[in-house]
Formats: sequence, structure tokens, C-alpha cells
Amino acid sequence: MPDKDTIATYNAKAADYAKMTNTARPDADLQAFIDTMPKGAHILDLGCGPATASAHMRDAGLVPDPVDAAQGMVDCANQTHHIGARLMAFDDIDMIATYDGVWANFSLLHTPETDLPRHIRAIAVALRDGGIFHIGMKVGAGEKRDQIDRLYTYVTVDGLHALLTDAGFDVIATKQGQEVGMAGTNDPFVIMRARKI
Repeated sequence: MPDKDTIATYNAKAADYAKMTNTARPDADLQAFIDTMPKGAHILDLGCGPATASAHMRDAGLVPDPVDAAQGMVDCANQTHHIGARLMAFDDIDMIATYDGVWANFSLLHTPETDLPRHIRAIAVALRDGGIFHIGMKVGAGEKRDQIDRLYTYVTVDGLHALLTDAGFDVIATKQGQEVGMAGTNDPFVIMRARKI
């Protein structure tokens, strides 16, 4: 069940988030993900927000399936990109060998810590063999809310690596850094790209 206060924040700030994430071309992380995919690859954009990433993937010849748990984000995505975004929560991931890739860029950090392993395993099942999973998370420990009432689960780099390995992934790339997000704080993050074994 999505956290209602987090969803309320995203519903209220969908237009602001769309402006913040609007880019003319893919950033380096998205481009690296796109470069691993064959033309026509089916991609689950999990927690798509305003679907800027999905639009870039579509432009690159991929077939994105943008989903989000916030209706405001789904509406914003479809109004902006006419991309077929749909409402879906992490608990709804029940596909089997459906996708060539899953793009979960700082979305799964909104799931409760106890649910994170289950969702990552569900993503592994949803991917075809050899499929690529991109995940971005904030680095830290435990759960807490930010200044605009979004609930976060934090991970360590080693902890995320273990979660992916336990779910049947081979981690093929890791990136760490810090970035200012919508709440205005400069937070450490980790991005991993992994292949389903």
C-alpha cells in the first residue's frame, strides 16, 4: 500500500516535478541504460513521475510502459507526452518475463524497508533472462520523512548490492554521488545497474 502522504505530495507537486525533471536529452544514467537495450525493447518505467525518462526511451526506439502510484503524475505524464502512463503501485508488480528492462530511478526508495526485498524479487520475475534493472536509492539507514512529507527508505551501498544479488541479479555498474532534490536537501545516493542472471 503506497504511503498516502507521499502520494499526496506527488499529486500536489506533479507540475513542479515535471519542470524540475524536464530535459532535452537523456542524462548520463538514462543514456547508459538505453545503450544496453536493443531497439524495440519493452521497459517498465516504475514510478515514472511525469514520464520524461519514458519519453526519451520512446525517442530512442524503445517501448516504455510508464506507471506511477500517484494519479497526479500519471495525468501530468499523459498530458505532456501522450505516452499511455497508467496508475500502478509496487504491490501490483505481478508480470512474468514481460520486460527487457526496468527503470526504477529513485522510486523504490518510497517503499517500506521491509517490503523492498519483495519488490526487487518481483522485478526480477517481471524481467526476461538477461534483462537490465536500473535502481536509484538514497544512502543512509532506516526510514524517515523529508521536509515535504515524503517517506523514504534508505540503503547502504553494500546492502543494496546484497538485495540485488539475493534476488538473482548480477550488479554490472555502481555510481555514488550527492544531489539536491525537490525537498531542497543535498543527499547522498547510489545508482546500480544489474542484469538478471
